Amino acid sequence: MNEALRIAVNAADDKKANDLVILDISKITSFANYFLLCTGDSSRQMQAIADEVEKQLKASGIRPSHVEGYQNSEWILLDCMDLVVHIFSKNARAFYDLERLWRDAQKMDASLLIEKKEVKSGRRKTIKTS
Repeated sequence: MNEALRIAVNAADDKKANDLVILDISKITSFANYFLLCTGDSSRQMQAIADEVEKQLKASGIRPSHVEGYQNSEWILLDCMDLVVHIFSKNARAFYDLERLWRDAQKMDASLLIEKKEVKSGRRKTIKTS
């Protein structure tokens, strides 16, 4: 599994992204291995998700080669080479329906990559589950 994918999933989850879906596109295209799709409830939340994903990836030495749609916040795309992160508004996600367009991709359960967090005295603590 791709480390950038694990980091991006957890960063999006930290910012309360909705409906996280991973598509393994490695067998059907050569430009990337994974798509991470998620939805934000508002443009501010979508930007917060994008900022957190970028921040967490950067801390691991991974920088997106391209970011698109940040100002419009209907569909923000972060191109991280093997991983492409798509952050949608609800309407844009339904309209573009990437899950249908890439239906030949293997759908993966994003929840398997999310680190469990325990809330204690107002602070979140990561629990290693490996």
